[in-house]
Parts: sequence; C-alpha cells; structure tokens
Amino acid sequence: MQIQVNDSLMNVNVLFSEADIRERIKQLSEQINKDYGTENTLIILIVLHGALLFASDLVRNLGMPTEIETVRIKSYEGTSSTGNITLVTPLPKDLTDKQILVIEDIVDTGRSIDFLLKELRKTNPKSIKVCSLLDKPEAHEFPVKADYVGFEIAKHFVIGYGLDLDGKYRNLPYVADLKKA
Repeated sequence: MQIQVNDSLMNVNVLFSEADIRERIKQLSEQINKDYGTENTLIILIVLHGALLFASDLVRNLGMPTEIETVRIKSYEGTSSTGNITLVTPLPKDLTDKQILVIEDIVDTGRSIDFLLKELRKTNPKSIKVCSLLDKPEAHEFPVKADYVGFEIAKHFVIGYGLDLDGKYRNLPYVADLKKA
C-alpha cells in the first residue's frame, strides 16, 4: 500500500497485524494481572493520543479495579522528535501512595517517558511501571526501559494502531512502517 505524505509517495509495510497485536495484548495483560493481583486499585495513566487504542484494549483485559487517567505530552513534528517535551495537560491530582501503570504507544529516544517519569516521581506514588506497545532500543538516548513491551522494532517511523503522522493514520488496525516509494 502507498500513501501520499506532503510531496512524497510512501510505502506502507505492515509490521504487526491486528491479530498479532490482539495476541500480544492478551499476553501482556496476563503478566500485568499476575504482577499486580486483582485486589488493589491500579491507576492507569494513558499517554494521549498515541496510546489510547492500545490502552483501551489492554485495560479491558485487566482483572484488578482500575482508575483511568490521561496525560498529554508533545515532542514530535512530522516524522521527527523536536527534542523539546511539553506537558500539554496537567498530571492527575493525588497520586501519593498509588500504584501507577503508564501506558505509552512507543519508547523511541526515551526523552518523553523519561520526562514523564520524573514528573510522576514528584507526586510520591507507591510504584510506577511503564507498558509500551512498541520499543525502539537502538534509538534510546535516555536510560529508560518499559516494564512491559508489546514489540521491539528497529529504527523505523511507524503509523497505525494509535501512532500517527501529523495526526493521521491512528485508526489503522495494524502497525506499519513508512519508507519512501
């Protein structure tokens, strides 16, 4: 498949199908259920907008009571990171002594999640873990590691299943990389 991006034609190559994603979410949720149990409330902090689809599918498979919160940070323009992180929405109030699971779409350079984790630690939570649909280890510039990872990928720019290109293509039911045609 090909799509038009500005003045360039781009090839779309599916990396993870809808079925692949569904199966991996089942495995991740089983591990999270095992790690947290079903008694205590888990604060789910969804990083908008990219993690929204992943988080909604994941949370439906969790067995413990959850409180769902959202936060929005911005670091991308087009296909590249700006290097600047902006907290677009404030963090939820009163996270003291709470167990927090941050759900992220992708750990790329690690700059965004590093920034968010530093901000969250200021709220004195009981614990913070990160669940990311995708991880790009070779792109990491910060020493961060997600506790739960759906898939590791090479240094590609990806779209679909919540990941976007200038706000578009989040609705694709799969994850695909883009390459010039």
